[in-house]
Amino acid sequence: MTSPSGADRPAPAEAGGRRGRKPAPISATAGLSHRAWLEPVRNRVRSSGLTLDELVHRSGYSKTRISELLRGNGYYPAWEITFSVIRALGLPVQPMRRLWTAAAREARKEQGWIDHCIEQVACAPEPPPLAHQAFTEAMRAPYTAYARAFLLAEDRVRWAVGETFDLLWLSWSAAASSENLRRNAWRLLRSRVLARAAHRDGRPDLRAAVFSTEEVSESVPGRLVVMTDLVDLFDAIARLPQDQMDVVVLGHLCGLDLEETIPYVTGLSPAITHAVDHHARAALEDLLRRTGSRE
Repeated sequence: MTSPSGADRPAPAEAGGRRGRKPAPISATAGLSHRAWLEPVRNRVRSSGLTLDELVHRSGYSKTRISELLRGNGYYPAWEITFSVIRALGLPVQPMRRLWTAAAREARKEQGWIDHCIEQVACAPEPPPLAHQAFTEAMRAPYTAYARAFLLAEDRVRWAVGETFDLLWLSWSAAASSENLRRNAWRLLRSRVLARAAHRDGRPDLRAAVFSTEEVSESVPGRLVVMTDLVDLFDAIARLPQDQMDVVVLGHLCGLDLEETIPYVTGLSPAITHAVDHHARAALEDLLRRTGSRE
């Protein structure tokens, strides 16, 4: 079987009214990476107006198998049935195969099983849309810097950033036509990063990032005092509202320019970015004063 180009194939027309029963929720047993690709696939089913019976007819698999796949219920699905569903929906194959593979590894599937599944389906090379390529090239470095502040380990950083770009490709037509592509893409990246970040008291834990800063170099006098203050500072940053946390992390930890780069990356206007930065600084001063930090 050879895949059509999902990027160039238009989505089915939006249905005026959804037929059939409302789809059951995603199973609680589905992992983070599994849910990541299930959600856009389910969204595509809803927007296509296809009933489950119609999807069964197009995919060639039973209603039980398709229903289990769309819920993330039971065993992790083989690539062949997953491919049949996304082909029926007109979704691009290349990003979906990477997302499926990552989720298979998360589900503890052996590499031999993954390779065998992929070998059963012949797929032609499928380049991403040119606009998606340009977006990826522009955002890879700042997205990676942000992810590194929370995830530290390079394999996890690459995973979160790559997953973001593949999810964008999977729904590129809708993403590119949105009012603010960069804003929506940034929120997607943030969600993928924070879903995998360590948490403490319900907040992302930034304290480990202290050890990657120049201020705690072994050659710096008073290193332990500096480290203590930085731990307090990074803990306070993680307690900020999300937009404030993002601006501070991008500016303070990643070294991005507040005037142009941070607004461009986050999709916020320069005026809103400055206002967010101002409120973040005031909030940090208040948080640090209450914790008695020397910083």
